[in-house]
Amino acid sequence: MKRPFLSASLRLALCVLAVAGASAPAAPAKEAAPSPSADSIVERNAAARGGTEAWQRLKTMAWTGYVESAATPGRKLAFLLEQKRPNKTRFELLTDGQRSIRLYDGRSGWKLRPNAGSGRPELAPYSEDELRYARGAQVIDGPLMDGVAKGGTATLVGRDQADGHTAYVLDVVLPSGERQRVWVDAETFLEVRQDRQVRNAAGQMRTFTVLFGDYHAFEGVQIATTIETAGGAAGAPQNKLVIERVALNPEIDDHEFARPDTPVSRRNSAVVDTRGAAQRSGGPPPPPHP
Repeated sequence: MKRPFLSASLRLALCVLAVAGASAPAAPAKEAAPSPSADSIVERNAAARGGTEAWQRLKTMAWTGYVESAATPGRKLAFLLEQKRPNKTRFELLTDGQRSIRLYDGRSGWKLRPNAGSGRPELAPYSEDELRYARGAQVIDGPLMDGVAKGGTATLVGRDQADGHTAYVLDVVLPSGERQRVWVDAETFLEVRQDRQVRNAAGQMRTFTVLFGDYHAFEGVQIATTIETAGGAAGAPQNKLVIERVALNPEIDDHEFARPDTPVSRRNSAVVDTRGAAQRSGGPPPPPHP
């Protein structure tokens, strides 16, 4: 873009101001405002998200939306995520009419996905690392609101930039012993990033990063409706989860988290009716999940 033309007199005025500024005594540097304590950041984060009482009233939660992945460019893959206290989770992803499912029932975890060659569904248990993470996961609440409340610790280690935000960086040690780094926006006090260490297929430890954005209020609680992840290795696919609808306290039977049968059919996939749920954008409600 071309710069606008400056008249000779204006250029001279700018030069005079520059020289005057250079010769004037420097203004005293402003001292940075002191950072709040780690406990204060945790408390303000809970308040920004809607308050601990509002979150404690949630016993189940379901999200629907789509996933964009570098592995499948230009496509939006439908997903369903269900969570139930204390630590049950189920995630379904629909690709070309076939479902991939990851679920944890509180003790055991399972992965059901199509074979790359035959397309037939294959069932495999969680690895030890996956089980360790699932056992210590903070279902619904997250590491600051739930993990710290249950005996974990948070230590302020400094400030940093995260996805364009100035943020406080907390070193969080969960009751399970797992350590995470959490970035909390210095203005909104909402989480903008989380890092944790994961072990890849080769046994190497990598940093797994999650970015949170586009917060919306659903019945008084603030939820990030875009969640971006990086797989923990250079060149790993980037995934973006876009949440379109949220159901708070839907009826979810424990059977939904049980070990799935194979082969899987559309009849035994999870069903959560989110027609009355809050949604992040306008438009008619979708039909019940097939």
